[in-house]
Amino acid sequence: MDSSNVSFQEPVKSSLQMLPTGAIRPDGWLYEQLRLQAQGLTGHLDEIWPDVGPNSAWLGGTGEEWERGPYYCDGLIPLAYMLQDEQLIKKARVWVEHVLLSQGEDGQFGPRSNQDWWPRMVMLKALIQYYEATQDQRIPDFMTRYFRYQLANLAQHPLQDWAIWRGYDNVLCVYWLYERTHEPFLLELVTLLEKQTLSWADYFENFAYKERQPTGDNNRLTHVVNIAMGLKAFAFQAMRDGNSHHLHAARQAIATLMRYHGQVQGAFSGDEHLAGTDPTQGVELCAIVEFMFSLEQLVCMFGDGGFADHLELLAYNALPATITADMRAHQYDQQPNQVACTIAKRNWTLNEDDSNIFGLAPNFGCCTANMHQGWPRFVQSLWMRTADDGLAAIAYAPCTLQTQLAHGIEVTLQEKTSYPFEETIHFSLQVSQPAMFSILLRVPAWCKNASVKVNGQHIDIAGQVTEQGFISIQRTWHSGDSIELYLPMEVRELPRPQGATGIALGPLVFALHIGEEWTRLPDTPGFGDWEVRPRTPWNYGLTVPANQALSDIYHVERGPLSMPPFGQEQTAVRIHTNGYKLPEWTLVQNSAGPLPLNPVVTADNMSEPITLIPYGCARLRIAEFPRVRRLESI
Repeated sequence: MDSSNVSFQEPVKSSLQMLPTGAIRPDGWLYEQLRLQAQGLTGHLDEIWPDVGPNSAWLGGTGEEWERGPYYCDGLIPLAYMLQDEQLIKKARVWVEHVLLSQGEDGQFGPRSNQDWWPRMVMLKALIQYYEATQDQRIPDFMTRYFRYQLANLAQHPLQDWAIWRGYDNVLCVYWLYERTHEPFLLELVTLLEKQTLSWADYFENFAYKERQPTGDNNRLTHVVNIAMGLKAFAFQAMRDGNSHHLHAARQAIATLMRYHGQVQGAFSGDEHLAGTDPTQGVELCAIVEFMFSLEQLVCMFGDGGFADHLELLAYNALPATITADMRAHQYDQQPNQVACTIAKRNWTLNEDDSNIFGLAPNFGCCTANMHQGWPRFVQSLWMRTADDGLAAIAYAPCTLQTQLAHGIEVTLQEKTSYPFEETIHFSLQVSQPAMFSILLRVPAWCKNASVKVNGQHIDIAGQVTEQGFISIQRTWHSGDSIELYLPMEVRELPRPQGATGIALGPLVFALHIGEEWTRLPDTPGFGDWEVRPRTPWNYGLTVPANQALSDIYHVERGPLSMPPFGQEQTAVRIHTNGYKLPEWTLVQNSAGPLPLNPVVTADNMSEPITLIPYGCARLRIAEFPRVRRLESI
C-alpha cells in the first residue's frame, strides 16, 4: 500500500514522558544492588552460559538464534550505562555492532536462520536504550530501514506464534521512532501490527480463565509471560485513539488477574500458566520483570499513581525474592509460601522439578536471559517528565536525576533515602538558573498521613492529593532548595483467600523468617545451582484479637541498612509478633500443604515469638498465614 495517500491518526501524547537511559543514576542501596547485578549474573553471563556467549548467532556464530541474546541485551545495555561501567559498556557495544552489521540491504537484521518477528522486537527495545545513552544516529536509521522491511512483508508473512501475543512490544518501538522522525509509514505499520496482534481488550473484557489451568495444558492464552507483556496494550491503544476508557480497562484487567490469580507479593500466578490464588503455586521470573515493564508503560501513558504503587510492590518484593542476595543465581518459579527449594515434584501447571531451585538456568533459560531488565528499567522509571515540563516522582529510591527542561534549564535532583526500608525521602535541587516548574510527588495509596517540607517549612497538602495519587509543588526553584517527603508506614493486614492474611508495612510485604540451609549441587556451572532447606519451623498461624490494634500485636524494629540490601540476616526492618505452631500443617507434594481453614488452638497451644522480615529478603518464607482462632475467643 502507498501510505503517501492514506491518513493515519496522529498518536496522542502520553501524560508523562520517559527520561532517556542514563538520565537517572542509582545511588545508595540501589547503586549497590546494581553493582551486585554487574558483579553477578549480568556481568558474567556471557562467560558462563553459551546461549549468550561468543558463539551466539546474534554475534555471528552458530549458537542460539532466538530470544536469549536480545533478552540479555535488554538488561545489559541500560545497566552498563547507568553504572558507567566501562567493562560492561564494552560488552554491550560488541552486541550492538554485530546487530547493526547484520542488517541486509532489504532492512532485515539478525540471524537469517531464524526469521521470527518476536526476538527482533526485544532487540529493538535494547537498541533504543543504547541510542538514548549514546545518541548514536545509526540506531534510528537502522530502525527506519527495518520497519520499512517489516511493513513490506507483514502481509505475506504475518506475526506468528509468540509474536501474536507480544506484538505491542513492536508497536512500542514503532511509536518511539515516530516521535523522532514523524515518518507517515510508521503509523501505517502500527495499524497493521495491531490487526495481527491479539486483542487484549477483548481478552480481558471476556476473561475466561478464572481457575488454575489443567496440568500439562500448554495454552498460549494462559501463558503468564504473554499476559504480563500484553497488559501494556492498553497504553498504546490509548496512544492511538485517546479514549479514556483504556485507563479503566487497564485497571480492570489487573484487578481481574489479581482477583482470580493474585498473590500477596503483587504478582499473578503462573508456573508457566495461570494457576489460581493458592500461595504454593509459582510465578515465573520473566513474568515479574515483564509485568513491571508493562506497569511502567501504563504509568507513563496515563499518569496514574496506582500503577506505580503496584510497580513498587513488585520491585521491592517479588523481584528480589526470586534472585539470590548476591545476584548470582535465580529461580524460575517463586512461591509466596515457599518452605523448600529442591529438585522435587510440585504442583506446577507445566514446569519441571527444578523450577524453584536457585541456579544458572533452572527449568528453562528464558528467565536466565530476561531477568536483567528488572532493576535497570525500574531505575529509568523512578522519575518522568510531566506534560507542563515539570518532573514527577514515580517510585522512590536513592538516585540522582540530571535533565534539561524548557529554555535550556539544567536540573540536578538528588534523592537520598533508604526507602522502602525507611519512611523519609530527602530531595535536593541544583538548577542552572532560577526556574518555575512543578515537581509531582506520588503519595502511595497505603499512606494516610503524608507530609511535605520545602526548605524546612511544612506545606499544607491537605486535600491536595489528586485522583492520580500525586501532589504538585509548583514554584520558582533555586539551587540549594530542598524537599522532605514523609510517608509514615503502619502495619496493615492483606486479606488473602481461604481466610489467610498477609502482613505489610509501607510497600514491603513481610514473611516468616525461616532459617535457611543452602547446598550447592555437584558439577553445576557458573556460580552454581543451589537447593535450600529450612533449619527452623515454618508452620505458624497468626491471630489478631478484635479488641487490639495491629500496632499492639506487631512491633516494628528498625536498624541500619546493611549490604546486600536484600540479604536475610541483617534486614533494616523487622516485625516481631507471636505465632501459633500448627502441627497439622505439613508438607504436601514437597510444598507447604493447603492452608488450614480457621484452625483452633487452645491454652495448650502456647504462642511463640516469631520474626517477620521483608519478603524480598526471604528465599524461604511463609507470606500468607492461616488465621488462628483461640478457644477462649470462640
